Amino acid sequence: MAHYQSMGSIPPKRHTQHRRPARGKALGALYHEELMGEEGFSSDSSLLYHRHIPAVVSGYRTWSVGDLATVPNHPLLPRHLTPHTLFPAKDIRAADVVTSRRLLLGNSDVRLLYVVAGAPSPWYRNAIGDECVYVERGRARVETVFGAFEVGEGDYVVIPRATTHRWLPKRSSKDPLRAIIVEANSHIAPPKRYLSRYGQFLEHSPFCERDLRLPQGPLLAEDIGEAELAETEIFIKHRGGGPQSSGGVLGTVHVQPHHPLDVVGWDGCLYPYVFNVADYEPITGRVHQPPPAHQVFEGWNFVICNFVPRKVDYHPLAIPVPYYHSNVDSDEVMFYVDGDYEARKGSGIERGSVSLHPGGHAHGPQPGAAEASLGKERFEETAVMVDTFKPLELGEAALACDDGSYVRSWG
Repeated sequence: MAHYQSMGSIPPKRHTQHRRPARGKALGALYHEELMGEEGFSSDSSLLYHRHIPAVVSGYRTWSVGDLATVPNHPLLPRHLTPHTLFPAKDIRAADVVTSRRLLLGNSDVRLLYVVAGAPSPWYRNAIGDECVYVERGRARVETVFGAFEVGEGDYVVIPRATTHRWLPKRSSKDPLRAIIVEANSHIAPPKRYLSRYGQFLEHSPFCERDLRLPQGPLLAEDIGEAELAETEIFIKHRGGGPQSSGGVLGTVHVQPHHPLDVVGWDGCLYPYVFNVADYEPITGRVHQPPPAHQVFEGWNFVICNFVPRKVDYHPLAIPVPYYHSNVDSDEVMFYVDGDYEARKGSGIERGSVSLHPGGHAHGPQPGAAEASLGKERFEETAVMVDTFKPLELGEAALACDDGSYVRSWG
């Protein structure tokens, strides 16, 4: 994300002395410079200036990341998942965004998880890849070493790999915090076709830099209370070829002798940001536009798209709902957020549903949906879609909330 930002206190030149304010005639202590960079010094990076040494670990232990094992989608079936049933109301108050997320679908490139949370999360770092968290309902404060965000319904929160952060749900919200999480084994960024060779959004992009919300900060521990200045645990998800039940993902907890919010300033092109789905400008046409017109992000071997309220096809003979299609190179996951999704009427799918349409199975509108869509001028629907270019397998949460009958909904 080559969009330079600078916040807080930084020196005039990188890799030069940056000190705390002097006390009398004595020089102030040096701040500790940390380069957080991608692809081995060959891609985007940021420089953060810490009051404490960021490498210090005063204790450590293992952390069970939960059941991340998957099983093949065999026999090959389209599936309707109901993740709202995974979190009983009595359990939500104690659940958090980090340790309570449950795996719906995954492969070696990406994992899709769901969570409903009412409790603060621990401090957390995903050292495997970037995360994109879509907030379905509720509100939260997200604190990171770069600064903080206030997030709510419709926000995509994009968090670069190894960014230390935590989630603090707002209990004053009328809805609990509900989120679907895309955990990549790579980086997540806007599609390359939306960007110039220098990283600026181009004119045909459905969103641009003005639509991105940047972290407010930087934050220092004394700004959030003396009670948090003691030792801090940081939960880390990392690679390691672990036991089959963890899907090859391991967890470690590092204990730091200081609070993680000790950054006095940072600058660079790598940082978390927020984009709200309501700021996506839909691309429409006289006839039906294919899913790439709805793309918002991409990672290695997967893309993220969103369907938003929009004017639909205006050719006099147009059929607004999609045609039947067989994605021979990809699996398609759709998370139905709001509205009444025209193509799925009569299938049992509703708000909060997740569908999986695997490669090798032609899918499209339910019987009667094409005819019913004729003459429609707008679709009032919001959905998030993830297409993967390797087959998706089923996680424990998918097995627990599969309705078992979706395959018969076209017949």
